[in-house]
Amino acid sequence: MIVRIWEGKTKIEHSDVYEKIIEERDIPDYKKTLGFVKLTFLKRADNEFNYFKLLTFWEGLDAIKNFTGPNFEKAVSYKEDEKYLVDFPGKVMHFEVFSE
Repeated sequence: MIVRIWEGKTKIEHSDVYEKIIEERDIPDYKKTLGFVKLTFLKRADNEFNYFKLLTFWEGLDAIKNFTGPNFEKAVSYKEDEKYLVDFPGKVMHFEVFSE
């Protein structure tokens, strides 16, 4: 199993809107992808930003490519993300799960 890790942040005033987008758009997109196992979405806030960390679990790299296409190390983005995310990350990280 492979974990794909994405990180992003929004301004505090955009946090609620972006969380709704995640719940209504992103999570369903992951769940309908062949080879998707599960996800964990994390967040924390300070006085200025809300920080997100997404861990998606996949059966393997081929499953990730079902979601991303061939360039699996590039972060998947949607046009609407540009409106809310600060410093959109261009890359994600992948780790092999060796124990649970």
